[in-house]
Amino acid sequence: VCPLTLWGQQGNVQPFSDEDSSIETLSHCSSLSERTSAAEEAGETEEMAQEDFQYKLKVYIDSTVDKSAKTRQGALDGLKTAMATKILYEFISERRMTITDSIERCLKKGKGVEQCAAASLACLLCIQLGSGIESEEVFKTLKPVFKTILNDGAANIQARQACATSLGLCTLVAEDDIMDVFATMECFESLFTHSYIREDGSRPSVNPQTTQLHTNALLSWALLLTICTGSHIRVIAQKHLSKLPRLLENDNVNMRIAAGETIALLFELIRDFDYDDWEPLCEQLNALATDCNKHRAKTDKRKQRSVFRDVLKAVEEGDFQSETIRFATERMVIDSWVKKRTYDAFREFVGSGMNYHLQANEFIRDVFELGPPMLIDSAALKAMKSSRLERHLYNAAAFKARTKARNKFRDKRVDVGEF
Repeated sequence: VCPLTLWGQQGNVQPFSDEDSSIETLSHCSSLSERTSAAEEAGETEEMAQEDFQYKLKVYIDSTVDKSAKTRQGALDGLKTAMATKILYEFISERRMTITDSIERCLKKGKGVEQCAAASLACLLCIQLGSGIESEEVFKTLKPVFKTILNDGAANIQARQACATSLGLCTLVAEDDIMDVFATMECFESLFTHSYIREDGSRPSVNPQTTQLHTNALLSWALLLTICTGSHIRVIAQKHLSKLPRLLENDNVNMRIAAGETIALLFELIRDFDYDDWEPLCEQLNALATDCNKHRAKTDKRKQRSVFRDVLKAVEEGDFQSETIRFATERMVIDSWVKKRTYDAFREFVGSGMNYHLQANEFIRDVFELGPPMLIDSAALKAMKSSRLERHLYNAAAFKARTKARNKFRDKRVDVGEF
């Protein structure tokens, strides 16, 4: 994809000027020299596009400190789009502290939507830099800001929700001390445990937006579970596994699903854990997997039943419904709750660019044990795309033929019915 199409503000870069065209018309070069000239022109065009793309990024970086909140918001969104869809390590590495300072300023002085965009950009910056000293420096600057907003009950609720999610992923990528990981998990616990139904059966009074904050905190907590030591996971299980099922009774479908997936993740991480309330838990999970409550929306029930069928299998049989992700000429199998939680966390920020990052981002490939990025033969890739196009055209023609045949058959049935 041409980088210019990210913004849609300029037309296509023309590979030849009018003067070039007239010269080319008058020239009588050999076929070899023509191919060489075309290759040089293509290289120059690509270089021009790259320079233009980097110029736009520099403008965006400068605009993150603009006086206008709208301009800052646009700049943050532009940088997010670029980082989600391209590998920019060299460009970003040279400017990482400038970008970090801008993110910090937007988090501290911005409002709501701007803070959310800044929090997301922090994650994308860490994903671009990968696990190492560079992302550690970024995170050391931003972690205190994330925690301050997260724990501030008077802060904008959307900003707190965004910080709960971003703090989890940034910790996974850039935290260099496991004890600090545990401290961050305790920060998340101090939030989502407020949604636990009390032992006497009474429900806490929590509004929908705060419930979403607690849900985000629970998902980030579960993400960090995937990098904890076995001994620490056992301590966590003893503390929370008897209480997490209380979240399954929450009125919010997202919270119920997050709790169910977290329970499945814990059972996967400590399969030999001695859990006393196993049968009541399975009954509760089965009820959610077959929920027919008329007071719930159909879409919520459909989504919930699908997830809890898988959660029930995980708890009862230690089973996981695997899923295959295809990208370019490769494929990756998500075959565990650990891998699913990790994949979902990255995809939340990278979005539609996830397949591209799986193909080209060395850090993400390392996380999912895919090895170094593969060098794809452009001719082979073109042939593969051609075969896909051929299959598509064949299927379209076959569908058209079937439709015509069925229409004729229907016409005959109508004629017979008239007699």
